[in-house]
Amino acid sequence: MGSTADVTDMTDATDATDAATAARTRVFAMMDADGDGAITAYDYLSRIDRTVRATGRAEDDPLVATARAEGRKAWAAMDANGDGKLTFDEYDAWVGADKFDHICRFALGSLFDLADADGDGALDKAEFTSLRTALNNSPGNAAAAFDALDTDGDGRVGRAAYLASIRAYIVGDGSPMGEALY
Repeated sequence: MGSTADVTDMTDATDATDAATAARTRVFAMMDADGDGAITAYDYLSRIDRTVRATGRAEDDPLVATARAEGRKAWAAMDANGDGKLTFDEYDAWVGADKFDHICRFALGSLFDLADADGDGALDKAEFTSLRTALNNSPGNAAAAFDALDTDGDGRVGRAAYLASIRAYIVGDGSPMGEALY
């Protein structure tokens, strides 16, 4: 018979899996811009267009080129069968810590960089809210997410903390920012 520690470990693993699935469901719904049950290339890549518009960046800005390139790479990796759409089951099976570390963090980081007007590696609340609103979060949720992530109260959120919080959310480790956003 298993020990109490074994049961606790299994419960913790189940809780993390359930949290990850719940988080992924909310992230998927945010990316499924038209709510048709599938993320299309348009749904995914239009996030870049909205961020470019929200930040006032010009098309010839190198950061825009980087964001577009990283977005296309991420989309190509997610849409492994090349059918132009991603169902929730495909997304849920694909996304995870490894995919975040090797693909998603670059795409999300490039969007963060677009919003970082002064290029100092941190966003103030207005920049953060503008970015997250361009990514289909409500302004109120975006502002609450900023507050949750600005743990030292300096009015700024760094790139590394932002990306770590998203990663934690999608793998089920918990993220106050993620909980506030979605």
